[in-house]
Amino acid sequence: MSVNIAQLLVRAACIHPQRPALARGERLLASYAELATHVGRLAAGLAARLKPNDRVGLVMKNCPQYVELMFACWHAGLAAVPINAKLHPKELEFILADSGARLCFATADLYPALAPLAVTGMEQVVDVDGPDYARLCAAAPVAVASRAADDAAWLFYTSGTTGRPKGVTLTHRNVMAAILNYSSDVDSIAPGDAIIHAAPMSHGSGFYMLPHVARGGLNVVTESGGFDPAEIFSLLQVHSGVTLFAAPTMVKRLVDHPADADTSGLKTIVYGGGPMYVADCKAALRRFGFKLVQIYGQGESPMTITCLDKALHADVAHPRYEQRLASVGHAFTGVEVRVADADDQPLPAGEIGEVLVRGDVVMAGYWNNPGASAETLRDGWLHTGDVGSMDEDGFLTLKDRSKDVIISGGSNIYPREVEEVLLRHSAVSEVSVVGQADPEWGEIVIAFIVPRGAAPDSAELDALCLDNIARFKRPKRYVVVDSLPKNNTGKVLKTRLRELLATGGGSPA
Repeated sequence: MSVNIAQLLVRAACIHPQRPALARGERLLASYAELATHVGRLAAGLAARLKPNDRVGLVMKNCPQYVELMFACWHAGLAAVPINAKLHPKELEFILADSGARLCFATADLYPALAPLAVTGMEQVVDVDGPDYARLCAAAPVAVASRAADDAAWLFYTSGTTGRPKGVTLTHRNVMAAILNYSSDVDSIAPGDAIIHAAPMSHGSGFYMLPHVARGGLNVVTESGGFDPAEIFSLLQVHSGVTLFAAPTMVKRLVDHPADADTSGLKTIVYGGGPMYVADCKAALRRFGFKLVQIYGQGESPMTITCLDKALHADVAHPRYEQRLASVGHAFTGVEVRVADADDQPLPAGEIGEVLVRGDVVMAGYWNNPGASAETLRDGWLHTGDVGSMDEDGFLTLKDRSKDVIISGGSNIYPREVEEVLLRHSAVSEVSVVGQADPEWGEIVIAFIVPRGAAPDSAELDALCLDNIARFKRPKRYVVVDSLPKNNTGKVLKTRLRELLATGGGSPA
């Protein structure tokens, strides 16, 4: 049976042909009928060059073409590979090569860095503002390609403890399940409601494009292409029924913004991607009312593990209200979540263990990586690598992230890849990277370095990072230590390093 999520747009165009579908800031760009026709033309251009199941890389800052291309890829029977636009060219090159992308689309600002990349099998990098893109959109529309439920739709690249990105294979079934979960647990969307894409569309915000298309909502891309509190408040005066997906640090910036603007146009803030402190959550509720929804997910189960909905945020009389605000809510409908011990056996309420997940939202596996897939999906459960506890009412509270991921400004930073770069410096003997709490970014990157002789120059370390990884992953500070704390098996004890930071230990390089 054919199940292609591109049919969501076709259906919306049939039911709501004249409703606004796509806008840039305040400017309406397309109705649903116009968007569906344009996507059909773009799909025809893609299908003329590629074959079903081929992958298409998207290295773009937020722009209207994101919506067009995602749906055109699916319409043509292809798999979309949205990639973090902030990555270093070397990182982008690896992902494009690993995914086997045949084409790559880039915004004009990123095109010069991508065009020279030599990726085996990739035919072309296309500037979405250039003539080649316009030519792709000139063909007559084609029908939606037939897809099986378990065909790949979206490859989401996420790094693991090995430091190499892994491609999470999300099928049409996975994506459809997540869309349905949005309607059942996160929020109801009425035709004409809007979502403002201020967070990267390569990640969560782009995922939430889908339920809004399914219900005839308006996708609004900011003029800035990113997050600017003043711009968000301005757009709330123009659009109504607005949803915003935001990292907790973004929510805090909205709360702290001095604008005394009318926020009646704001319907929902969905927050996730990092810890929200209870005090910050309460401040947001005071500023915006009970319009907050928290979701917990990861690339392997996108946006859909647990949810703390509006009603739970508003249940201030509950005796465990504060504990619930500190949690990530309860399992989504149709999703099983358990906390397990080292033998994958479920633990009683209140005990701490690894968070395991199963359901139709869980990925098919890692792209071309059967070993990692088998390890992560053993016994039919997604092993998240996150540590938490479940209370007697089924509310999950995360305690730590066993993979030591650092979440800065809503972006995941994996210490191993930063450590591997720093170890290339001749004056670095050992290194361990941890996150330190920061009021603006949530966490910042700190590198503990054991020098080989004299301490390395911090400017040289900065330059080494900028030559190999994205700027946002570069450590904000280097701390020189005589040795790294380790257990009896030689594993570095990062908890001790965080304690050292909290007490002001170490000296800057």
